[in-house]
Amino acid sequence: MEVIYYIAFANLLGFVLMGMDKKRAKIKERRIPERTLWGIAVLGGSVGSFIGMRYFRHKTKHTSFTVGMPALIILHIIILSYFSMS
Repeated sequence: MEVIYYIAFANLLGFVLMGMDKKRAKIKERRIPERTLWGIAVLGGSVGSFIGMRYFRHKTKHTSFTVGMPALIILHIIILSYFSMS
């Protein structure tokens, strides 16, 4: 059950950070490093980060994000499926 809460939190955080970075980009403030955005995605927030990308139209011209996020989602699905079968 704790895993569900963790994944939900990580995805919510990924979504929020994409929105915050987009807002900061618009007003030319200090940005959230891409390393941070990727870190949250890798640690379980890939779906939220991807939804945030699409919703806020942020990082959609970066191939690393447009290809990498869906690939990371697939990897997370494979990992979760493997552990749920064990």
